Amino acid sequence: MTGSSNDSRPRDKSMTRAVLFDVDFTLIYPGPTFRGEGYRACCARYGMDVDASRFADAVAIAAPLLDGERYDAEIFVAYTRRIIEAMGGAGPTLDACAREMYEEWAACQHFELYEDVPETLRTLSAAGVRIGLISNSHRCLASFQSHFELEGLIAAAVSSSEHGFMKPHPSIFAAALRLLDVPAEEAVMVGDSVRHDVEGALAVGMRAVLLHRGENPPRAPVPVIRSLHELPPLL
Repeated sequence: MTGSSNDSRPRDKSMTRAVLFDVDFTLIYPGPTFRGEGYRACCARYGMDVDASRFADAVAIAAPLLDGERYDAEIFVAYTRRIIEAMGGAGPTLDACAREMYEEWAACQHFELYEDVPETLRTLSAAGVRIGLISNSHRCLASFQSHFELEGLIAAAVSSSEHGFMKPHPSIFAAALRLLDVPAEEAVMVGDSVRHDVEGALAVGMRAVLLHRGENPPRAPVPVIRSLHELPPLL
């Protein structure tokens, strides 16, 4: 485990009755459709020539557009459009291409499950921990569970497209906790975003764990793990 911790660190196994997970980049990651070459191929169908090598920088440029808390599909379309523009895309078909990419983000077949997810969820469920999902995307979380064969492991799921607010807004955390019938102080949020997952959870009285699968983890006021295999011992 890396990073620092404060009072938000899980301390007593008896305190943790529920674990809530972010979905995108915590449980699943994009396949080829949502990488540089996938954007290039989609743009080509719309008559645009973009540079796939600029994809990572384009995502970083577009990221601030997702800092709002009220869910609005147009924000995500604008985010996707900005990625395409930063890769060199322009012209009258830009908006249509961005909307196709936004709609396809909801399709589970474009994503892969991280290898540590099934075992971790089964371990937590077997220990009597209630598992919840909180997602800022418009993906159907029932379809997500079915597609990745996670039925029976998830006790509650809330998506921002249905709830109306996105993490870190407190109401989406409160909604998930109500469904789980667990108080905030007995629940832990696990996700890859300091702002959306960690800060949002701490603000409502939950504990949190930051999942950072890459190198150079950010500083966080909670435990930082590289794999979900490290999670159960923390609880």
